[in-house]
Amino acid sequence: MASQSAPPCIVWFRDDLRLSDHPALHAAAATGRPVICLYVFDEPSRMAQVRPLGGAARWWLAQSLRALQKRLKAVGAPLVLRGGSAARIIAEVARATGSGAVFWNEIAQAPHRAAANEVAAALKQIGVTPQSFPGDLLAAPADIRNKEGRGLRVFTPFWRRVQALGDPPRPLPAPDSLRPGPNLASDTVESWQLEPTRPDWAGGLRDSWTPGELAGRQRLEGFLRDGLAGYAGRRDRPDRDGTSGLSPHLRYGETSPCQVWHAARFAMAERPALSGDTEKFLSELGWREFCRHLLFDVPDLATRNLQPSFDAFPWKHDDVALAAWQRGRTGYPIVDAGMRELWHTGVMHNRVRMVAASFLVKHLLIDWREGEKWFWDTLVDADAGSNPANWQWVAGSGADAAPYFRVFNPVLQGEKFDPDGTYVRRWVPELAQLPTSLIHRPWSAAPIELQGAGVDLGKTYPEPIIDHREGRERALKAYAKVRAS
Repeated sequence: MASQSAPPCIVWFRDDLRLSDHPALHAAAATGRPVICLYVFDEPSRMAQVRPLGGAARWWLAQSLRALQKRLKAVGAPLVLRGGSAARIIAEVARATGSGAVFWNEIAQAPHRAAANEVAAALKQIGVTPQSFPGDLLAAPADIRNKEGRGLRVFTPFWRRVQALGDPPRPLPAPDSLRPGPNLASDTVESWQLEPTRPDWAGGLRDSWTPGELAGRQRLEGFLRDGLAGYAGRRDRPDRDGTSGLSPHLRYGETSPCQVWHAARFAMAERPALSGDTEKFLSELGWREFCRHLLFDVPDLATRNLQPSFDAFPWKHDDVALAAWQRGRTGYPIVDAGMRELWHTGVMHNRVRMVAASFLVKHLLIDWREGEKWFWDTLVDADAGSNPANWQWVAGSGADAAPYFRVFNPVLQGEKFDPDGTYVRRWVPELAQLPTSLIHRPWSAAPIELQGAGVDLGKTYPEPIIDHREGRERALKAYAKVRAS
């Protein structure tokens, strides 16, 4: 136990807005010293080159910080909020409080590592000890290398290598109490203007989500209890509640990947019959890991084609078509349902994400980077690794990419994965009265059928902005040129 006069230590919170399985917080609590919990919103400084958050992500961050404030207050240590350069602010707080050490969890992304290096250098100049801990991944990128020392570009061998390392460390408990540090001035969440006001478009986000560590834990426990059985097949059905909904909680570190791993393994041990569903669920966690490792090796993943041959791809510049896609007005119900779900809830079902992304880059030949930027702004789970990696996967320009000849037919995808039209009826209500046989292809309905359903194609609902066959043939020609070059 440290003496009453022991200098405080600082915990720098980053994308790890939780108390449990927080190695840096655990280490600080173990010192017995007073703990200063500090979050730095360094986006305004732009010094660390961290990608600015999109609108939906900013909303989530505001709620998550409030939830963290409540959790920390309950164990005795307030959360101090400061805006600006992390290196400058953390050094100032350390100097002003006489802190002896600063602890934080690593983030294996180039801009975040650069920011951490700046912080470490600033602390060393004033004689304060910096100490970092792994906490963002199941495996360190250095542990998953090929013979040439590069990261793996194909998911299956990558995931096998991660699993071969054995179980990650068991999650650490949250501290029961913390010795508070000196009183410090703090910004407020409201002062950072993270939430929309004029207009306030976040009503759907509030209706759909409860951010924070406790909500993330409840979602994980509820999924493993009630949603794991049948997950392998049900996860592709947007008309059903078949996914875990954990992605935004993982994105902000309200839940750690180690917590998800061990909770899933425990659930599988209790119910061995669900091993197939559990392994599929864990492979989705593995895909997040794969994307993060890819980002570690390719910091400009959101702007550069991973396969250079795509630099010559004949993308089309079409603002009208792009706007129709963004607004869910393409005339293809499954695509439009997904884009409207995204705007309202801040997420889109994974299967529909693939269909909507394929439609943009293949049917419309619009650069994948335009879609990535839209998703970055509208997804509450916008992840710097998964978002661009998934877009490049669909476009064919990325790692382990989908074959160029795979052009999703939005009609067949809708009929297969939303067979009763439940998903489309929810998000495209102007088509709700169409019979199931026509819900995914309203243009094939007879005039009397459209009239009976209250649909006026071209007015109440758009006609397709491109014919599927025409779009597919045009895409295949464009991809063939790139392959030939």
